[in-house]
Amino acid sequence: MTGKKATLVIMAAGIGSRFGGGIKQLEPVGPKGEIIVDYSIYDAIEAGFDKVVFVIRKDLESDFREVIGNRIEEKVEVVYAYQEVSEIPEVYATKFAKRSKPWGTGQAILACREIVKEPFAVINADDYYGRSAYREAYEYLTGRECKGEKCVAKEGREVAMVSFILKNTLSDFGTVTRGICEKSEEGYLKSVVETSNIAKRGNGAVVIDGEGERSLDINALVSMNMWCFFPDFFEKLETGFEEFLRELRYEGGEGYLKAEYLLPTIVGDLLDKGELKVKVLESKDRWFGVTYREDKETVVAEIGKLLEEGLYS
Repeated sequence: MTGKKATLVIMAAGIGSRFGGGIKQLEPVGPKGEIIVDYSIYDAIEAGFDKVVFVIRKDLESDFREVIGNRIEEKVEVVYAYQEVSEIPEVYATKFAKRSKPWGTGQAILACREIVKEPFAVINADDYYGRSAYREAYEYLTGRECKGEKCVAKEGREVAMVSFILKNTLSDFGTVTRGICEKSEEGYLKSVVETSNIAKRGNGAVVIDGEGERSLDINALVSMNMWCFFPDFFEKLETGFEEFLRELRYEGGEGYLKAEYLLPTIVGDLLDKGELKVKVLESKDRWFGVTYREDKETVVAEIGKLLEEGLYS
């Protein structure tokens, strides 16, 4: 460890509607009631992160403190940021008065702008990323030049994405959607192709569509929404969110009330405009997560394997 500061931002404001109405981020998966984020925070601290920010809805705070927050505060600095649907510029309050859902992962990170002044990694609360992912993220974030609140790459404005190998992210129980990444020889992201209906086939992977199946490279790199940013990225997010809200229009339906300001889209747009470089970091660890209630059994089994291997005590 270098001793340099880095923060882990955990996005946990999701309503969890696909999880049967429960709060999926607080579902126990370990032998003593541990939740997925317990393992994420443990791995992050081991890698060198010294601060954790939970992005939650205000009404979930007491649950989070009881289940994990109070416990984690004994090991690392913990701060809460609140993602609320009403946290938008006042000029748009009337236009989106009927909105009931937060604005997506871009708004979640914006909720941290007053409390995160150091380089930071971003993860989903209900995904397990593996220890090497945090090591890659910490080494990247603390290897950059920081002056006061300005932390930028030596080569210019850039961020990073921790990628995973496709075969380490597939489900045994159905199809998944993954962002298939292409990178340059220098290790920078060239493109991400959002690909749906990916399924395992023996030792390989296929995409299922109306014309049948086509093979995919099982060792392709994919994006799993683990990002590395510096504090100056908040400026881009704020400008982009204002533009996003301004351009949303009512077109006879309620789509404009459900549209989301999402990190992959934000980064992709900045990449296309040439305003951002994205370093592709690589993790060889297995990724797994909880999207639907049926996923819990698989996650419990995977955590059990890691305990048997001695990765966690």
